[in-house]
Amino acid sequence: MAEPDSEAVADVPLYLRVAAALREDLTHRRISPGTRLPSERTLSQRYHVNRQTVRSALQLLREERLVVTDRRGTFAAADATAPEPAAPALTARRPTFPGGPRAAEALVRASLTWEPPPTPLAARLLLTPGEPTLVHRHTVLGPHGAALQRAVSWFSRPALAEIPQLSRYRRGRDCRQQPDLRLLYHWMHQAGLRITHRESVGVPPGPATTAEGGTARLVVHRVVSDQHGHALEITDIDFSAQSAAWTYEFSA
Repeated sequence: MAEPDSEAVADVPLYLRVAAALREDLTHRRISPGTRLPSERTLSQRYHVNRQTVRSALQLLREERLVVTDRRGTFAAADATAPEPAAPALTARRPTFPGGPRAAEALVRASLTWEPPPTPLAARLLLTPGEPTLVHRHTVLGPHGAALQRAVSWFSRPALAEIPQLSRYRRGRDCRQQPDLRLLYHWMHQAGLRITHRESVGVPPGPATTAEGGTARLVVHRVVSDQHGHALEITDIDFSAQSAAWTYEFSA
């Protein structure tokens, strides 16, 4: 599972690599809360990228509320590293697709394709055998390019019909090389869907139970259903139990 992937880092968009480096500095207080970040020109020289790449990275960090920008420049958010207060049940944060907040904060490789799911899943997804659907593949990368976590998700006919943010990914169109579906469960909520997560965690059978170097592996099978019991998403996640802790949050 965590075998070296020499091409993985090269495939990650530059703005995500810059965002990951800055996120690391922010969360470990190498950039103190309230401190002004270097200018776009300085950052572009530091990371050997153009200024538009830096702007895209900073925009991602703004969306994550790690930095704020005003007419004076961009600053580390005052609460960027502070623990979040406990929220009431009705306003608790929803989980991050596909692998929780730690996976969302790491370097990833993600892709969308349009293909038939495995035959045993077709009926659960309300698809006819051989009928293609939207498939999301997501790999979490370690510092040296090793794949720490892999996930593949298949979406059902109701999901594509009910969730506008998914329905735009039509067959053969708009399937970007690095799609961002982290807010999938928020989108389901916005679409008026009351979702239920059912997950099973286990150890894969056979000699593949450990990855290269003896690292233990776990697998998670997730089915997300709507209030009518129709499956919206089925995801299989395979990860290194030693190097990638499984943390999952959920609120109804």
